[in-house]
Amino acid sequence: MLAACYGIWLGAGLWLYPIAPWGALAVMAVMAGFHTSLQHEALHGHPTRNADVNELLVALPLAVAYPYRRFKALHLRHHRDESLTDPYDDPESWYVAEGDHARLSAPMRWLLAINNTFLGRLVIGPPLMVFGFLRDEARNLIAGSRGVRRAWVHHGLGLGVLFAIVWGVMGIHPLVYVGVVAWGGMSLIAIRTYCEHRWEETPDGRTVIVEDSRILSWLFLNNNLHLVHHKLPRAPWYALPRLYRERRAQWIAANRAYVYCSYWDIVRAHALSPKDPVIHPALRRATRVTDRPASVAGGFQPSGRTPSAGPAEALPVAARPEH
Repeated sequence: MLAACYGIWLGAGLWLYPIAPWGALAVMAVMAGFHTSLQHEALHGHPTRNADVNELLVALPLAVAYPYRRFKALHLRHHRDESLTDPYDDPESWYVAEGDHARLSAPMRWLLAINNTFLGRLVIGPPLMVFGFLRDEARNLIAGSRGVRRAWVHHGLGLGVLFAIVWGVMGIHPLVYVGVVAWGGMSLIAIRTYCEHRWEETPDGRTVIVEDSRILSWLFLNNNLHLVHHKLPRAPWYALPRLYRERRAQWIAANRAYVYCSYWDIVRAHALSPKDPVIHPALRRATRVTDRPASVAGGFQPSGRTPSAGPAEALPVAARPEH
């Protein structure tokens, strides 16, 4: 699958782009999103048992924005299910604490409200997410957080190779690549992540199941069955459908029936209607912001945010718990 991803991406840029540039960029955007799914598998220990080999296999940053090692560290932190959706302790939460929300400007509150609709998440979610991530990464670099500088050095080398291919060989301007391919790839992944988590009293009830995703299940490597992945994060992507079928009733009972039949049902329900409030319904409703060191964040958080100390470099490369 890695070979297919890189091969289709290269083919689109080398042979299709001179003939049909917009079609080529669309194909490359899909591959950039698919590559993110492959990176997610790699950070969870696939396809080999060697973390260095896995990192090397997915090292070319087709989606541009995130150093693999930061993605890995943050994603692994996200996999602490007891902290899911917490505005400070879950790096992938889009909720905002009530006290922080009150300090936001009116335009930013409006943007975050739009971002909580499905279409809004696809359109403005990527820049909001990248803005929040880069701001927090700058704080980590200034604070000298362990492993952050090295992760960015590795990422810089990967970007150098990427743009040598994209601009020097394919003839695609870097701004066009970032604005169409990288943004489009992140929007594709936002289809999956939009409904992945919600606030619920029990941790298992916070993670979604989307049963029939057809072609999207391939692009997302079966992460539509997201609760199964959270409970069995070491299981490879191809095992998730079987694991779900074997205990379907138990999985649905465990997540309090937080189930959609398909992504089309999510579109119909939330295209222009927010699924969740921006302010977290229960956690950190009026937390006083202190001056603790910043950590890396996946989604946007207000500038006054003070997350707990960043994850250790020992957590292998990407960032966000085994999602």
